[in-house]
Amino acid sequence: MKRVLFVCTGNICRSPTAEGVAQHFIQRGKLDGMVEVDSAGTHGYHAGEAPDPRSVKAAARRGYDLSRLRARKLDAGDFQRFDLLLAMDRGHLELMTRACPEVYRPKLALFLDYAPLAEFDEVPDPYYGGPQGFEAVLDLCESGVGGLLDRLVR
Repeated sequence: MKRVLFVCTGNICRSPTAEGVAQHFIQRGKLDGMVEVDSAGTHGYHAGEAPDPRSVKAAARRGYDLSRLRARKLDAGDFQRFDLLLAMDRGHLELMTRACPEVYRPKLALFLDYAPLAEFDEVPDPYYGGPQGFEAVLDLCESGVGGLLDRLVR
């Protein structure tokens, strides 16, 4: 079993979207028991809260259910528990690297390193923008999750 953690700032937009897309792809691909996913934030601003309603709505339009997810803060035990900890952008990766014991640093990467056709290497934060930002996040998450699962299980 491979365990993957998606990480953004508050765990209400980008990382729960990646988690929801991954859960859907895992179920659809009958990969339960092979890959497990979760998400967290580098900051605990929204701990216990549901994902941003705009993320939930955009995801639902594509058939992804984020309604049961709740924000949590990245904790020290995550570095040991997960096989991969994937940052949505370089700022997250930098914070994770500083907090991560050196022995676990090879587990850290940018999420879009797994999106072979993405023209970006970071998932932009849609929080302060309009609906198109949430759609762009979904596009990048679909690409990244597809590439990630291909590498992990095929």
